[in-house]
Amino acid sequence: MNEFDFIRQLRERLRSQKGSARLIQGAGDDTAVISQTADRDLLITTDLLVENIDFLREATPALLLGHKALAVSLSDIAAMGGRPLWSLVSIGLPESAWSSDYQTDFYTGYLALADLFGVTLTGGDVSESSQVVIDSIVVGEARPDRAVLRSTARPGDHVFVTGNLGGAAAGLRLIELGARVRSPSVSAGVAEPLAAATGSTTNDDDGAINSLLLRQLAPQPRVGWGIVLGEEELATSMIDISDGLSSDLHRLCVESNVGATIDAASLPLNENVKQLCGRRALDPVALALHGGEDFELLFTVAPENVPRLPKRVDGTPISRIGEISDQSGVTEVREHHRTWRLQPQGFSHFTRPKT
Repeated sequence: MNEFDFIRQLRERLRSQKGSARLIQGAGDDTAVISQTADRDLLITTDLLVENIDFLREATPALLLGHKALAVSLSDIAAMGGRPLWSLVSIGLPESAWSSDYQTDFYTGYLALADLFGVTLTGGDVSESSQVVIDSIVVGEARPDRAVLRSTARPGDHVFVTGNLGGAAAGLRLIELGARVRSPSVSAGVAEPLAAATGSTTNDDDGAINSLLLRQLAPQPRVGWGIVLGEEELATSMIDISDGLSSDLHRLCVESNVGATIDAASLPLNENVKQLCGRRALDPVALALHGGEDFELLFTVAPENVPRLPKRVDGTPISRIGEISDQSGVTEVREHHRTWRLQPQGFSHFTRPKT
């Protein structure tokens, strides 16, 4: 049993519970959706980051961990088409980290990103622990019936992604090979230079490596795109790419009871991955399909609404990568003159290689 098998079992148990009439969407999407007022629904998400599972402390400056802890939760709100407003964060630290002012750098990175998106930190908890553990909660809002679910894609819809793919997975591979990021200095304005760095393409190898490391360590949540797609009612369904395109597309299709065909030539590959792949045994297409933590938005749009899509939001473009089919749960990749089944191969907790 992996984490998603367990979640499916838990959802079955929750169906027998007597639920609140105000709960619109519970477990199984990027956030919970709760009816708040006549003109607003509440969105709530939580994410856990655990040392040696989700990050390596020696490779992740506390400044960037603070940024990422908030970014992953902001991405969930964006994936629902919502606007983030408030957050809570709890942190468990070993004595060695506390003594080195790790917590100060962590909150500097966290608050810089919060300020960038107008999110107010409203509380949390601090505890001593044997390793670094972060619990991030973000609360946002959406207009009634405007929250974009995973379960509402329709056959004939076009499939889009924001930004580019494969960079975060390449960054993780580089970390595993011993590469370390040139972290910006601790300052109140750290989020802006990070936003520029993680979207940059550079001609020199050192710069390309650092950019890929930042794609992994300091992802940029597509909050602006989420708001546009939700409030303008452009997306029929949406999910953020946290575990990998192959896994997250499969998850969206299963929830919507549809299938999808992806055009390999249309995948927006990260340019730095293409620059470095040949010399480091990295396959850009495989990283784009199966690599996680790009935190781009994967969304579907009805054909008649495609002309209404902006070219860019906050400087980030989108790419049409395929279409939704009526083959329930079947995801495929079209490459030149052949089509092959796309199996979900992204990250999953509690999954170990068989020996």
